[in-house]
This record gives sequence, C-alpha cells and structure tokens, in this order.
Amino acid sequence: MLAYIIWDISPNVITIDFFGASLPIHWYSLLFASSFLVGQALLSFIFRSDGIAVSKVESLLLYMVVATVIGTRVGHYLFYEWELLVAQPWDWFLSMISLPFYGLASHGATITILWALYLYTRHPDNPPFLWLADRIVIAVALGGALIRLGNLFNSEIYGKPTDLPWGFVFVRETDFNLFPLVPRHPTQLYEAFFCLFLFAFTFYLWKYKRHTLPEGAITGLFMILLFGFRFMIEFLKTPQEGFENNMLLNMGQWLSMPAILTGLMILFYAQKHKLVTSKTHLMKN
Repeated sequence: MLAYIIWDISPNVITIDFFGASLPIHWYSLLFASSFLVGQALLSFIFRSDGIAVSKVESLLLYMVVATVIGTRVGHYLFYEWELLVAQPWDWFLSMISLPFYGLASHGATITILWALYLYTRHPDNPPFLWLADRIVIAVALGGALIRLGNLFNSEIYGKPTDLPWGFVFVRETDFNLFPLVPRHPTQLYEAFFCLFLFAFTFYLWKYKRHTLPEGAITGLFMILLFGFRFMIEFLKTPQEGFENNMLLNMGQWLSMPAILTGLMILFYAQKHKLVTSKTHLMKN
C-alpha cells in the first residue's frame, strides 16, 4: 500500500473583517516577517558578543529589509516573467509593488543583499564588508528555513512524484477526479532542514573559529553549500514556469551556478589575503 502524508493546511492563519472587506493573514507573510525579527535578535546577540554596538543592527535591518523585498520582487520578474518588462512595463511595475507579494526569487535577493551590505559598510563607523557578511549569512540561513516553511503552507515549490513514505499529497494542488493520488517530494522541507543545518554550521564557525578563520571564509562556504544544494534539489522540483519544461537545467540551477562561483571566489580571496579585523578597530566604533 502506498504511504503518503495528506497536506491540507490553509495558507491563511486568520481572516480579519476590515470595514466590510476580508483581510487574510497568511502563514507565509508571518514567517517572512519573522525571519527579519529573528535575524535582528540573532545579530544583536552576535554584535554584543563581538563587542559591537547593538544599535548598529537597527540601521542594518533597514538595509536588509529593503534589499530583500526589492531583490526578490525584481528578481522574480527579471528571471521568470521578463516578457512583462517589454510587453507591459507599466503593468509590471504595478504588479511588482502590489500586495500581497506573489512571486519572490531568492537569487535576486542575493544580489541586492550583497550590494546593500557594500553600501552599509562604506560608512567608516560600520564594520568591514566581509566581517559583516560572515555574520549576516548566519541570520540568512535561519530566515531561509522560515521562508521555506512558508512555501510549504502555501503548497508551492513542491517536488516531483515520489513513492517514499514521506511524500506529500498537496490537496489544494490535486485534482481528486484523477486517481491514484500523487504524493510528491516535500522539497520545501528538504530546503528548510538544509537551511537549519547551514545555520548550525555557520553559527558554529562564528562561535568557535572566528578568531582563526580569515574574513569571508564563512560567507564563501555558505554560498557554495547553499547554492550547491539548491542546484541539486532542483532536480526533484516541478518546473515553476512553463518555459522551464524543455530546459536541460531549470532557471534556479542556471542562477545558482554564478552564486556558487561567487562563493568560490570569496573563499579564494579570503584564503589568499587572510584578513582578520583587529578588535581595536571594531571596539572604537
């Protein structure tokens, strides 16, 4: 007998009646917002442990929120619905800024977060770029796990059919007129668990190895592992967009390759230069 898990959880936590209109509160939205709140608490702990003023986390959080929202939204349309950029530029702009935000691309956020960190660290009173990136990725890993759980509640980004006992039947995406039911890989959970592993791994490196590892080593390893796993897990996923059906590698895999290369370059740079920020430089700020 085929074993599987029936997944029929509503994507809405609660629906609020607001002046005659129904306002649904989504699990995804709560988990997405929670990723920033948890990240702020985690970075406050890290900054405090490193002797950095915790007040700097507040301004850093603003950079991260803006960079993440812009990067994920623009990235989605640039990588997955680029035809709207040419055919309907005004409709594209309106849909990009409209709530709720349906369609987010993590690869776009990777680019804008790195750029935001560069802008933030240009201020002479803020920590150096690689030092800060090595700590940001710890929070990003934990936030990634929360966001992938949000994808699970939305019954989206699921995998191909499987006969494994932990296969999920996503009820809201299933045609019950067709039998048998088709269990699928819960790739959202695979990625969430891997992000939790990355969180534990990067936190361990920061906690016990930060005084011996060169700046950038944690960031480089994070990007290689995260996007290396992302490249592999895409083989288990169903295509997100129709144009991917005839592609040898899907869009997520093509986008992961330059991210892996960037991680390798950062790791090579870190090993070659072996930069270690002096505690005096950090403490004076």
